[in-house]
Amino acid sequence: MVKRIDHIELIVKEVEPYVKLFETLGFQLKRRTSHHGESVELGLEGDNQPLFEIHQVSGEENIGLNHIAFRVDDAHQAYQELLGKGVVIEGEPTFVSATGRLVVNFRDPDGWRLQLVDSNKKETQE
Repeated sequence: MVKRIDHIELIVKEVEPYVKLFETLGFQLKRRTSHHGESVELGLEGDNQPLFEIHQVSGEENIGLNHIAFRVDDAHQAYQELLGKGVVIEGEPTFVSATGRLVVNFRDPDGWRLQLVDSNKKETQE
């Protein structure tokens, strides 16, 4: 089912210090979006490298790790497989226009959010 890690989302107080830190570590700024107000995606060179999606805290979110997302070939099929295996899912597959991703959110046994992302990424709507 899972092909690779797609991205790791962090919620932070301020985005720019994280951009500077990750660039110092060798990551490249891939794009900025208005996802969650202000977000950036940073990645290493090379194919199939996971992204860090970093966005500024808003509302009642907690600072820290939001979720780890796994790439799958078909989010709808993976959704059906998880349902059939009794996994706790947070709604049906959802298209996130700011990122161009079709996602399925679910919970691990301790309640942490995990996400499946469809391999067929679309163009963003921004």
